[in-house]
Amino acid sequence: MKLRTFFLAAIFVGGFVYITGRPNSFWRRAAVDTPLWSGPQIAHSAGLGSDEQNNIDIYKSAKESVVYITSTVYTQTFFFVQTGRALGSGFIINPDGQILTNYHVIEGGQDVEVTLPDQKTYKAKVLVPDRQDDLALIQIQPRRRLPSLPLGDSDHLQVGQKVLAIGQPFGFKGTLTVGVVSSLGVSIQGENNRELDGMIQTDAAINSGNSGGPLLDSQGSVIGINTAIYGPNGGNVGIGFASPINRAKMMLEDFRAGRSFKPARLGVTTVFIAGDLAEALKLPSSGGLLVQTVARGSAAEQAGIRGARDEVRVGNARLGVGGDFVTAVDGKPVTEPDQIIRATSRKRPGDILDLTVYRNGRSIQVKVKLGEAQDEPM
Repeated sequence: MKLRTFFLAAIFVGGFVYITGRPNSFWRRAAVDTPLWSGPQIAHSAGLGSDEQNNIDIYKSAKESVVYITSTVYTQTFFFVQTGRALGSGFIINPDGQILTNYHVIEGGQDVEVTLPDQKTYKAKVLVPDRQDDLALIQIQPRRRLPSLPLGDSDHLQVGQKVLAIGQPFGFKGTLTVGVVSSLGVSIQGENNRELDGMIQTDAAINSGNSGGPLLDSQGSVIGINTAIYGPNGGNVGIGFASPINRAKMMLEDFRAGRSFKPARLGVTTVFIAGDLAEALKLPSSGGLLVQTVARGSAAEQAGIRGARDEVRVGNARLGVGGDFVTAVDGKPVTEPDQIIRATSRKRPGDILDLTVYRNGRSIQVKVKLGEAQDEPM
């Protein structure tokens, strides 16, 4: 039997609740649900280890800055107006009420409301929608200064380091889950078949309703925005994904400077190889990024970057070969699978990305003038 995943949404019409389903891929956005039960919290005063105390301290410090977002969509039919609601999470980034979340949490919403941990609700205005990176900056107008979360640095994360996620999975507000960074530089298929590159993979439980919430490091700084889960039934199977917080920093910088935000794009997919595999393919063993595809009309294509022309089988996977092998980005040797993505995220359309490319047995320099995200078909 072929397994299929369905996204369920409640539509409230004339006092009745209709449940509708639509097929979705295994890549799921952590999106909507309503609370099933909210019981009393039980406190235990047992002896605590240092790691347990760290979890508790971070949660107490961060929980007042995590908010719950309701996005309402009104659809006019021939006889009546249908109302659909999506629930997600977000987090306050400054005392004036600016909040980061995922774009898919507020996508299409005519009314966006934010509920603070004290249960006060405010109307929200969307300041910057970044559909390409599935990010959004929204604003509420509180009557007081709000506690905010510090933004960390996602460029220097390491596989194995501890991370903590806070959000409202299935409507259970203020939920903490703990895990580690499982992998870095992962590419997944996001909403509307858009590729989300350079994602942080974690085994901290992320479920429906966690979207837009913070992924924190052991210092309590935000290093990612919880975005998606992978699983055959929409539940957590230990594979979740967060957008690196440094991706949002450029958006925030442009907004605060009064500039229109447009993310830069190169337009390639790559795979990191080194060592024996690189030698077997007659490439430098020190490592680099082997270009797999080049998007039509992209900045990479215009600069002459070459994609794979053939493929070989490596274990159970197929690897595109014959394309350019990027060994350095802006003068820095390639050592990480997401090095191009991180370098591009710090630039704007029109900026130059300097690539060292190994092609036909020799190294050449290629300067790429980066394009805008909407110019890229990928």
